[in-house]
Amino acid sequence: MMENYRVGLVTCAKEDRISNLPEHLIHSILERVPLEEAVRTSILSKKWRYKWTKMTALVFDDFEEVDHWVLFLSRNSVNELLLTNLNRRYELPSYMFCCLELTKLKLHKCCFTPPLEFEGFLNLEELHLEDIDFGPSLYGTKVNLPRLKKLCLIKCTNVYNFNIKATKLQQLIVHACPDAMLLRLLDSPCLFLVSIAFEKPVQDFVGVEKMNLAIMLSNLSKVEYFYINSLFLKFLIAEKIPKLLPCAISSLKHLWLLDIQLGDLNQLHAVLCFLRNSPNLEKLFVRHFDMDPRVDVGPASDHFESPNCLDSTLDQLKIVEMTCLKGSKPELLFIKLLLAHSPSLQKFTIKPS
Repeated sequence: MMENYRVGLVTCAKEDRISNLPEHLIHSILERVPLEEAVRTSILSKKWRYKWTKMTALVFDDFEEVDHWVLFLSRNSVNELLLTNLNRRYELPSYMFCCLELTKLKLHKCCFTPPLEFEGFLNLEELHLEDIDFGPSLYGTKVNLPRLKKLCLIKCTNVYNFNIKATKLQQLIVHACPDAMLLRLLDSPCLFLVSIAFEKPVQDFVGVEKMNLAIMLSNLSKVEYFYINSLFLKFLIAEKIPKLLPCAISSLKHLWLLDIQLGDLNQLHAVLCFLRNSPNLEKLFVRHFDMDPRVDVGPASDHFESPNCLDSTLDQLKIVEMTCLKGSKPELLFIKLLLAHSPSLQKFTIKPS
């Protein structure tokens, strides 16, 4: 009995549970400790000696450390880089723009000021920029992104200075960037998904590109997926809303209308313009936003009940989803309108507020 007990003690003492942890757990541990401590894990055992060199996420407390690592990456052909900043805006060092092998780049809360000789990221396929300040120095400088397929701009400033050439762009997402030169960004023959949203009324900004609904829709000739919110829609309908466009948006198949107010006559005209000029629309998603109770919804309701409200058939529309509804008269009349003009409808989902 005693001998067996001693053998058990020796076996447990020799067992190295730390070294035998699965790889994903080791990486998870390293990513949750300060970088300096992660490097020190090299002394735990032979199996841990170089584990820290394979970390995919690094956490720094000082910008000087970030500069050194970016320099290191620029010399070692990094392909994907995600830099998330939780402090003051980080001034990207010039050698950041020497990472020419990058295929995916995601930056948060940085100043994007490339050197004058910078011509572009020639291999970049996906670019995500959030809370980025492009500053005044980029004005007139064209950034070449010949392989870029997806561009996402969220809450960026001085975006009008970000002059890019991306002829293979397929997906464009621009949220809370009212000074973005949208017509320039939309100028891509491969673009099939566009999502544009404002978070504040346009009068709160300066330097906004002049545009209306007709100009905007004329640039969506090949777009299949289109997302738009009410604040951007209000900006587009400041001028007269056309009934028919010179060319229909034949490519559009999926339309998301977010925070739309169907009791607002101008917004209603814009929604009907979308429907009337999208003959191949297959899916429609509408998230309704409450009207101010002091606003008269009578004109919108009267227009719904007029004989030529839509005056076209949505032959390809198969799926409709409406959310945040409260049962107002404009909401019910819009549902009635869609049911009456959609002979191929297969599924209609209604979700109350």
